[in-house]
Amino acid sequence: MLVVETIAKIRRAYFQDKKPIKQICRELRVSRNTVRRVIRSGATEFSYERSVQPQPKIGPWKDELDRMLAENARKPKRDRLTRIRVFEELQALGYEGGYDAVRRYASSWTKTEREASAAAYVPLSFDPGEAYQFDWSHEVVLVDGVTTTVKVAHVRLCYSRMLFVRAYPRETQEMVFDAHDKAFAFFGGACARGIYDSAADQRSVRG
Repeated sequence: MLVVETIAKIRRAYFQDKKPIKQICRELRVSRNTVRRVIRSGATEFSYERSVQPQPKIGPWKDELDRMLAENARKPKRDRLTRIRVFEELQALGYEGGYDAVRRYASSWTKTEREASAAAYVPLSFDPGEAYQFDWSHEVVLVDGVTTTVKVAHVRLCYSRMLFVRAYPRETQEMVFDAHDKAFAFFGGACARGIYDSAADQRSVRG
């Protein structure tokens, strides 16, 4: 960052003292481009960011850090390590660099992964009546003052996203059939195909 005091010295040397740029550069230890920029601009402060951040300490640990970050990203959110924990684990393996280098690398890695995922994402589209999705969830409900766990069947139309849910005491083949029967009656017809998150549910429907 070029501070206000240095900018003032450059301007005074050039405009008031009529010193040549070469002399100003030598006396203030700044580059010619910097002096020219100050002379041509009315800004009172300049800063710059490196296009490539040097990573002398990270370099030998890049593959290991990539592995740790990728493994961490696959975990459920509540189980993921913070960046300081990733840094501490890398330290335990012998890394001697600072936390800031790991933090910057992790930020860059996360940004790159997000951009790659966004580029690879292809939105799904369905025609009316083409498909439905089926899945189960476990829900805790209060029945007659007693806390009970029930199985809830979810049937959703892929085109309109209309949802049908029905609760059952158990997750059996008969209840899978009943959920489909009730859902199709609710929707007013069946779809050409079904999409199942669970292979067991798919086998149950096929019989």
